[in-house]
Order: sequence, then C-alpha cells, then structure tokens
Amino acid sequence: MEIDSEMTHERKQSDYTWLQDERFEIQKEMYRGQQYSQIYFARLHLMRTLLYSLAPSWKPHLPVCKVLGLEEGKECIIVGTLFKHMKLKPCVLDEYSKERSVTPLVKPHNFMHPDDTLILEDESGRVKLGGSALSPAVYVTGVVVALHGKETSAGEFVVEDVLEAGLPPQIERPLDLKEDKYVLLFSGLSIGSNSSNPLLFQLLVDHITGHVSDDEELGLAAQIVHVVIAGNSVEFPRKLLTGQNMASKDQSTLYEPIKELDIMLNQIAAGVSVDIMPGLNDPANFALPQQPLNRCLFPGSAPYNTFRSCTNPHSFDIDNIRFLGTSGQNIDDLDKYSEAESKLDFVERTLKWRHLAPTAPNTLGCYPFTDRDPFLIESCPHVYFVGNQDKYDSRLVKGSEGQLVRLICIPKFCETGVAVAVNLRNLECHTRSFNIQL
Repeated sequence: MEIDSEMTHERKQSDYTWLQDERFEIQKEMYRGQQYSQIYFARLHLMRTLLYSLAPSWKPHLPVCKVLGLEEGKECIIVGTLFKHMKLKPCVLDEYSKERSVTPLVKPHNFMHPDDTLILEDESGRVKLGGSALSPAVYVTGVVVALHGKETSAGEFVVEDVLEAGLPPQIERPLDLKEDKYVLLFSGLSIGSNSSNPLLFQLLVDHITGHVSDDEELGLAAQIVHVVIAGNSVEFPRKLLTGQNMASKDQSTLYEPIKELDIMLNQIAAGVSVDIMPGLNDPANFALPQQPLNRCLFPGSAPYNTFRSCTNPHSFDIDNIRFLGTSGQNIDDLDKYSEAESKLDFVERTLKWRHLAPTAPNTLGCYPFTDRDPFLIESCPHVYFVGNQDKYDSRLVKGSEGQLVRLICIPKFCETGVAVAVNLRNLECHTRSFNIQL
C-alpha cells in the first residue's frame, strides 16, 4: 500500500511575558468612599513632572507659572489638566429638572457643539482658554498639556502654542528575527447575539489550529504563535437580565454563550497560546481597568497553561515585541466627546497624550485609584491595538526619538469575519477574512 508523502508543518515558538498587566490589576486597593480627585491629582503630578522637563528645550526663554500666578499681558508657560465645557454633554440632573429648556438635537454618537470651550486647571485655580492654537474639537477633559500664551484683561488665557507629552521611550525592537511569526488579533465574537454565526467561528478556529486541507493555508496557520481576543466575546439575551430570580431553564439559556465560547477556546488553547480580554458586553466589571474573566467560566480551557484570562487594558511582550491594547471603550468614548477623521486618529492621540483613557473618570467609568493612574503610558509599545471597531484600519507612527508603533483598529468579527495578523519580524499586518456562503 502506498502512502502519499505530505509536507508536515510544525508550529513556530515564541517567548511570551505578561508581567505588564500587574498595573491594571486591582488587588490591595479597597473602596473606602474616596472621590476621583485623587486620580486626577496623581495624573497631573506625574505628567507635570514630565512636561516641566520638556519645557526648557521647547520654549527656553519663557517662565513656567501656576494658574494663580498669571499676570496680564505677560507671556509664560502653564501646565495643567484640560476641562472641556460641553453644551450638549448629557447630565443626569436634567432628568430631574422641572423646567426643561428646548435644546438642539444631538447626533446619537457625538455631543460636540460649536460653542464648546476649554479650561485649564491645576491645584491653584482654573483659567478659560482662547485662541486658535488649541481646538476644542481635538481635546477632551482629562488631558494634561503645557500651554504657551498670555492672559488678557478679560481673564482669558490666549494660547499661542501647545506642548503634548509625545510618545514615551520605547524598548529596542529586536532586529535578529529572521522568520515570519504572527500574532492573530480579533474581537467582537458576540456569541449568543442574532448576528453570530457558529460556522464562521469554526472556520476561524480551524484556521488557527491547522485543521485545513489547503497546504498554503496550513503553512500560514503554523506561523501563528499567539492569539488575542480583544473583548465582547459573548452577548446575553437582554430579556433575561431583569434583576429578578431566574428559572433554571433561563439560567441554562444564559450560560449557553459562555459554554460555546469555552468549546472554541478549548480547541485554540490545545494548539497555541491565547489571551482573552473582557469587553463591554462580557461578564466582567464595568469600570476600567476591567479585571480578568473568572477562570471558572471556562472549565474546558482553564486547565491549559496556554490559556490566559487577562485584564482590559492588556499589555504583554512576545519575542521582546511589546503589545498594548484595549477592547475599545476608550476610543469609543473619545468618539462621543471629540472629533477626528478616523478612529486611528483617536488611537494616535492617546499615544501622544501618553494616556490610554483620558476621559476616565469624567465620562468613562474607572476605579477610583488613590495614589496612581494605571492608564498612563510609561513605555511605548511596538503594537497598539483597539478592539470592537466598525472596520479594520492600520497605521505606522514614528516618534521624535525613533519610536516605531503599529496602530491597529480590530473590527467586530461577528459582523465582518475579519481577523488581523501582525508579523513580529517587521510589524507589518494584514487581514484574514472568513465567510460562509450558503
């Protein structure tokens, strides 16, 4: 009996480190009624120290002042936290207002208005900002900047120039990677929703695990060294989430999406390491940083040492290439309270502001940290990804000190059937599309 000789493909290996996630874990912190002023103070203290060090090379001839020390007509530099006064920003108190004024219609996805204004504040006070150098459409509440300008007789600070923190220092990217290795990113599986398709998910799993007949596709699968699922993996029937006690039948129905996800993760973890991040619709805490999904939800996958339930945001190193990403809440919130041509512009802004979630805690829920702000970007990633976006987009950003960052918007898989593969050798990325034609 003759046996056809077939080419065997062995999966490539890589070194993985996820110690970066420790800053996003809520361990010893305890809520004792503290307010959010402390996280703003911690943010201002750290960012101001950085901006003070950059100011002499930016405007060496100008003094640095506090808001309370401003003098009319005198040019200077002030450093503080921006606050954006928004006319259309939703306010919970309006629901209880007896006299409701007629307000203009708001686009459901954005609360910008031409009359929005910016204010800068530090511990000493606050001052209204004017001038064309600082656009209210670009900035949001919570961003720390240095401003060059002068105060007018009306008490307004006219801005002439803006200094942002810029890209943080970056660890050196290894240049000795001679073979192609890929990290596969996808998000928005939404298992349990009306738009989910189990056959589509199985196609994705078969591609990752190498259960395909095509030899070329088998070679591509062998190059995948790591998988990241960036949030919104399941979606529960809203009609069951009433806050009342559920019948056993309803409890079983509620668990079905998790069960299906576990079966899928079990197959992936058997062949390659996989990280799963929580998202807005997943059974995790609402406020950022979201803590890892409980491992007891995944009885089939959890026993594998290749399976990791991670935080959102999530940071890890693989072959000394640093990845940083979120499940998308930070960028979606920026889209509501500022404007940009594309979602990638928001992603790039957070990198240049050195802050993952500048709108937290103002309009984006976060834990009230007392002595630190975990969302500060202290080390520049090589790959910065954001999940659950409407479409795929990618861009390579270069910093003033030679930093090179690949920005990626990961689309919702259940709607697009698209996953994103990042090449560790050169940071190039491409999409891998799956579809079912019946």
